Amino acid sequence: MKGLMMDTPLLIPSLIGHAARCHAEVEICSLTVEGPMHRYGWGDCYARVQRLANALRSLGIEPGDRIATLAWNGYRHLELYYGVSGMGAVCHTVNPRLFADQIAYILNHAADRFIFVDLSFVALLEGLIDRLTRVEGVIIMTDEAHMPKTSLPNVLCYETLLAAEADHYDWPVLDERSASALCYTSGTTGNPKGTLYSHRSTVLHALGILIGSFALSGDDVVLPVVPLFHVQSWGIPHAAPLVGAKLVFNGPHFDGETLQRLFEEEQVTVSLGVPTIWLGLLDHLRQSGKRIDSLRMLISGGAAPPLSMVEAIERDYGVPINHGWGMTETSPVAAAGINPRRLASLAPDDRIKAKLKQGQALYGVDMKIVDDDGNRLPHDGKAAGELLVRGPWVTSGYYNDPEANADAFDAEGWFRTGDVASIEPDHHILITDRSKDLIKSGGEWISSIDLENTAMGNPDVAEAAAIAMPHPKWGERPLLVVVPRDGATPDKEGILAYLEDKIAKWWLPDDVVFTREIPHTATGKISKLELRRIYKDYVLPTAERAP
Repeated sequence: MKGLMMDTPLLIPSLIGHAARCHAEVEICSLTVEGPMHRYGWGDCYARVQRLANALRSLGIEPGDRIATLAWNGYRHLELYYGVSGMGAVCHTVNPRLFADQIAYILNHAADRFIFVDLSFVALLEGLIDRLTRVEGVIIMTDEAHMPKTSLPNVLCYETLLAAEADHYDWPVLDERSASALCYTSGTTGNPKGTLYSHRSTVLHALGILIGSFALSGDDVVLPVVPLFHVQSWGIPHAAPLVGAKLVFNGPHFDGETLQRLFEEEQVTVSLGVPTIWLGLLDHLRQSGKRIDSLRMLISGGAAPPLSMVEAIERDYGVPINHGWGMTETSPVAAAGINPRRLASLAPDDRIKAKLKQGQALYGVDMKIVDDDGNRLPHDGKAAGELLVRGPWVTSGYYNDPEANADAFDAEGWFRTGDVASIEPDHHILITDRSKDLIKSGGEWISSIDLENTAMGNPDVAEAAAIAMPHPKWGERPLLVVVPRDGATPDKEGILAYLEDKIAKWWLPDDVVFTREIPHTATGKISKLELRRIYKDYVLPTAERAP
């Protein structure tokens, strides 16, 4: 027997349509590439989204066509999220921080018909356009007054395009499983791989993060520092309109000074970003004496945050940090935050340490860990193995990439994350490392994440990374790469002395080297791949002395 309920499809235009009806005057504020702050409400945004959908139809865009973006966080980029997906096309957000070869590969693999580009990236696109096989035209996201001289062919002005269209559009009633957006991994191994989201998965993900640890409300002012070009900005562009939250976009500005100013001027209550962003903000706060008192929560993801950073932000500035975990392939949020009842039962020191866990699985996401033979391991918080996930916003296969799909799933159809984790009985997870970044010394595993985050507790250390180096006796031993804090002059002996009583003796690095900068991936994570390349010829002193 079936229930007698309406079968209304879950479609992305319904999100902003709801905001336009119920929260029309709530602001969306954007620092623009052109310079000034732009402000309008959800109602104005919805009208422009409909103009955009009409413009895309005038350009001959059909359902399923891929439309690329190369843009910062801002109101025009937000409009593309809704206009492109809503009319049945696929919004393909491209990370402009990738290498040129990767960007060209992604645009050709996706077969994008048009590219919407911010002024910042016009020159980047000029250097690529001759390598792009399917692109028919380029729309520069500005007005006529700021249109640049460019060698790009078939160029249109975004504002002129919208001005020619009506602000009403009859949204098609799509199958909710229709493709809505496309995002490629950063390609740390091999070519980038495409994750193709659906309307259904996107709406469910937005609901999932709202009822999970993010718990946004109409009282919130949300500043997603995480880019719109990176995994749908962790779902915030789709979750905020559901509750009528105010959005603030930082445009091309990611420095601590700009973020603190925006927090203060716009009274931001929630902000989301990777640990490198919060470390930069923390440095600015310490140097300037400024505060971030409007915030009720910072959300950190993308990489494990150092304990020293969490302690400083929570204790010195009174802002709770929620840690989240996910991947491009999980839309991205799969776990977030620590259960409030658990936090309430802990002593202050233990409460902060608990926040280093990646969080509790969100409703809808199932998790398991397995050993090297694929056998399930217990969820007892002690056993550690490869983490696999499944759920309604987890990918079922990479876009047009059978080779990648062959190794991405187990026999039961669960997605292999490549992370090593332990799972507690109540489904809190702790990621111990990426499987390829673990250091195996004498048959025992050393977590590079734990080692480098412990090192970052040293007040002389701005950033640290640990990588495995070959050793004739132990197989592998850790090398610690350190970026000193401005004005500090740490040495190897001091770093090792600091670590000595904080980690197991056999975890102590065999050597410490100092550098001005550690390479990062296009999404802000430490690039262990590039570090291994830089130090591929380095020989540990202990390896030279080994018998």
